[in-house]
Amino acid sequence: MEKLKQCWSSLLVLAVVVIGIGAVPITYLQSAVAKGAVCLDGSAPAYHFDKGFGSGVNNWIVHMEGGGWCTDVASCSARKNTMKGSSKFMNKDFGFSGILGGKQNTNPDFYNWNRIKVRYCDGSSFTGNVEAVNPANKLFFRGARVWRAVIDDLMAKGMKNAQNAILSGCSAGALAAILHCDTFRAILPPTARVKCVSDAGYFIHGTDISGGSYIQTYYSKVVALHGSAKSLPVSCTSKMKPELCFFPQNVVPSMRTPLFVINAAFDSWQIKNVLAPTAVDKRKEWKNCKLDLKKCTAAQLKTVQGFRDQMMRALSPVHSTPSRGLFLDSCHAHCQGGSAASWSGAKGPQVANSKISQAVGNWFYGRSAFQKIDCPSPICNPTCPAISTDE
Repeated sequence: MEKLKQCWSSLLVLAVVVIGIGAVPITYLQSAVAKGAVCLDGSAPAYHFDKGFGSGVNNWIVHMEGGGWCTDVASCSARKNTMKGSSKFMNKDFGFSGILGGKQNTNPDFYNWNRIKVRYCDGSSFTGNVEAVNPANKLFFRGARVWRAVIDDLMAKGMKNAQNAILSGCSAGALAAILHCDTFRAILPPTARVKCVSDAGYFIHGTDISGGSYIQTYYSKVVALHGSAKSLPVSCTSKMKPELCFFPQNVVPSMRTPLFVINAAFDSWQIKNVLAPTAVDKRKEWKNCKLDLKKCTAAQLKTVQGFRDQMMRALSPVHSTPSRGLFLDSCHAHCQGGSAASWSGAKGPQVANSKISQAVGNWFYGRSAFQKIDCPSPICNPTCPAISTDE
C-alpha cells in the first residue's frame, strides 16, 4: 500500500511538471550562504516565484511552507536528509494553487500578484539563530536568517515597490507568518497595505488528555535548540518565557499589523499532537479517535468538544479586535488555503455562506469585515470535506 501511495504521488508530481499547470520552478538563494542563512544541512535556502502581471505587478504574497519542527539533534539530523532540512532534496517545480493560484476563476483577488512560496528547511518556523555549528552533527540552526535573506532578496527584486503585500503560511509556516508579521510590515514601504494570513498556524497553549501541556514542553525544546528566543517578538518575550511566545494567543494581543486567521476548530494536527499526543496516550486509547472523530467514544467526543472550547478562548485576541479577521470552521482539517478546492471550490468549506477566498479577499481590501465562527460540533457543517492536510 505504501509503495502504491508513493507511485501515485510521483505520478501526480510528474503530471504537474509535464502539463505545466501551476508549476513554478525553484530559485536557490546561493548568495545567502555567505551570510550563514542556510538550511539545517548548510545548503542554500530556496523559494518558488511566480511573477505578477497587469494590475497585480506591484502586489506581493509571500507564503511560507509548513512541515512541523525538530526538537533535538536526532530529529533535526533526520530532517537534514529530506526536503524539510535540505534544499538538495526539494522538488524543482511546485504547483501553485489555492491562495497562490494563478487563475482568476479560483483566486480572483490574488491571481495576478507576485506569488512566492518559501520552502521550509530549518525546523524552527524560521526563528532559529545559533552561530556555532557543532562539528559532530554539522547542523545549522539559522531559520531566522533564512527568512530575512529571502525577504531581502525579494525586496531587491521589486517588493520594495509593493503597493499591497501579504505574509502568509500553512501550519509551521503560518506560525512564522504571525511571529514575523510586524517585522514584515516594518520592512515594506510605509505607503503599502500590508496584512498577514495564518492558515492552520494558531497552535494553542492547550491542556492535553493527561491534564498537562505536552505542547509547551515540545516548544520549549524547539526554542532552546534553535536559539529562537532572540527572534521572537520582544513584545511577548519581555513578559513571559520565550517558549510561550510560540503560542499565537500570547503574541497576537500586541501585534500592530492586521491578521486573518483561517483555522479548523477541530484542527486535525492539534487533535493529534496538542490534545492527544502519543507521548501521553500511554495505552493508545486515542489512536483511532484522533485520526477519525467518527471512531471516538462518547467520552472522547466530550473531550474533543472541550478542545474546541480551549480554541475559542485562545482566539479571543483575534475576535476582540475589529481589524483582524477570522474564519473558524468546524472541520477536522489542517491547512485549508492551499488547494483550489478548499480555498474557493464549490464543495469547499463555508462559514456564514462564505468561502475562505471570499472572506480573506473582502477583509484584505476592506470591502467587508469577516469574523465568523462555525456551528459547534464536528459534524454540524455539511461543507466540511474529509480530513484535509495540504502540507
